[in-house]
Amino acid sequence: MEFSGSALRWDGSAGGRHRDLMAAEGKRTGNVRFATRVLLLQLATVVAVVAASTGVFIILAVEQLKNETETSALSIARSVASAPVVRSEVALETARQTNPSATELAAGPLQAYARDITDRTGALFVVITDGEGIRMAHPDPEQLDREVSTSFEAALRGEEVIAWERGTLGESVRAKVPVFAAGTRDPVGEVSVGFERAGVFDELPQLLLGVGAAAVSALLIGVGATLLLRRRWEQLTLGVQPEELVVLVQNQAAVLDGVGDGVIALDESGVIRVCNDEAEKMFGVSTAEGMSLRELDLPEDVILSLEKGEARDGVVVGGRVLYLDSRQVERGGQRLGSVIILHDRTDMMGLSKRLDSVRAMTSALRVQRHEFANRMHVAAGLVEAGRGDEAAEFLRTMRDRGPVDYPLEGADLLTEPFLQSFLGAKSIEAAERGVQLQIRDETLVLGSVEGVEGVEDTATVLGSLVDNAVTAALRAPEPRLVSVTLMDDGPELVLVVADSGPGIAAGAEVGGEPSAAEETGSDRVHGHGIGLALSRDLLRRRGGELWIIDRGGGESGRGAVFGARLPGVMAGPADLPGNFREDDE
Repeated sequence: MEFSGSALRWDGSAGGRHRDLMAAEGKRTGNVRFATRVLLLQLATVVAVVAASTGVFIILAVEQLKNETETSALSIARSVASAPVVRSEVALETARQTNPSATELAAGPLQAYARDITDRTGALFVVITDGEGIRMAHPDPEQLDREVSTSFEAALRGEEVIAWERGTLGESVRAKVPVFAAGTRDPVGEVSVGFERAGVFDELPQLLLGVGAAAVSALLIGVGATLLLRRRWEQLTLGVQPEELVVLVQNQAAVLDGVGDGVIALDESGVIRVCNDEAEKMFGVSTAEGMSLRELDLPEDVILSLEKGEARDGVVVGGRVLYLDSRQVERGGQRLGSVIILHDRTDMMGLSKRLDSVRAMTSALRVQRHEFANRMHVAAGLVEAGRGDEAAEFLRTMRDRGPVDYPLEGADLLTEPFLQSFLGAKSIEAAERGVQLQIRDETLVLGSVEGVEGVEDTATVLGSLVDNAVTAALRAPEPRLVSVTLMDDGPELVLVVADSGPGIAAGAEVGGEPSAAEETGSDRVHGHGIGLALSRDLLRRRGGELWIIDRGGGESGRGAVFGARLPGVMAGPADLPGNFREDDE
């Protein structure tokens, strides 16, 4: 997988390393693809099922033919045995002391009746015997007046028998039924009706042909369904084999858990399918999978940019500053979705803000040094010229007014060196943008900013408030003004920054806990971007707070007023040269 432009694409050898790793596995499986193995297994299953079904059907068909033939033979035998002519003739013959000859039997009524039944039913034979098993009717006249070749004792006991036996006419299925004398239940003879065994299965070849055609059709349908299933499988898995899927899943888990950035994978409909723990922490959700991108409460324009595969910088989510990079994922010309990388830039932006503060201080010190050197040259020149009184007056003026004339109104109200220099530098920047920076009369700072960390944190918070206030003031007509009030209470420093801007719109959350993500740049609310988010995070770590004192705007005509409390940055009363007076000597 490789990146190309702004889209994430799979090249022709996508997953090449995966395929190399799978080569050994392919050898172990005989180089047969999984889909092919599944196809062969399904084909074998279909063949086995069709064969088993065909076998069962044939067995059932044979049994059905046998049952139908046996039932038919039994029905015919019962009908013959119940015929009046049969009952009377058999009873009469059984009662006689001597048996009639074969000639007499051949010309008798039973032979004619039996032959007629045989012709009409298609039976192999219809045999009628007397009580001693002597044939009185038989298809072969030569067999008349002879004892039957099979047992007749069951019939003489009044029982009906169906059996597959071999007689004088060959193997057949036969039904033996007793003949009862008229008006009694005493067996006096037997009727045996048989069908040739070969004739029983005359319809079996045609039946088997139909079964075979059905089996072949079922097999073809099964093969077709299997091929369609294989094709669908290839489409769903994009041609990736299960062994490769295992490697991909393992690599995906390693990548998602091993990176410090948030990773979100969306399908083509914009639903989150993969989201690592870092991304869930950034958005403050326990389980993001299955959610829509719009449910993450991002600004609409940010969502639209991400859907187009565009990157967005400086998006504030949950007090963190994020860089969002969206990449479209494609394979084989098919769009699969997109991957969004969330890079937390909060720490970097914090360092950047501190660097800006240091640069501002450096610039202020450079100006101070240059201005102080110039004034010292003037003082030295006055002394060398013997104009000592003028030199002394000049130095006293420098002491009272400071070494540099900042465009900071009320600068004399602030004697803390760092704060005075920092706000002086900010006043120069504000003046260049057409905004007047002033210190209000309520300012009272008796201590001094302590330590490097205290200086950096104070510069970050105060600088962010002033910068955002200046930006807001630029959106209002002149006069553009930003006022700062500073007060210390032991180790705490309290800041109040007001501007003459348009105020904060109703419903917008700036400086407090945001209800939705905000974005910096052109989408800033009241000019307040990532600076306030960073300041809020910094203050929380120190146990301080940032809040909105007055939203302003509307009919009030006032700008917004922000307050901040920085604990642990001040130490003791300041012992500054600016507090020195001649009468103290």
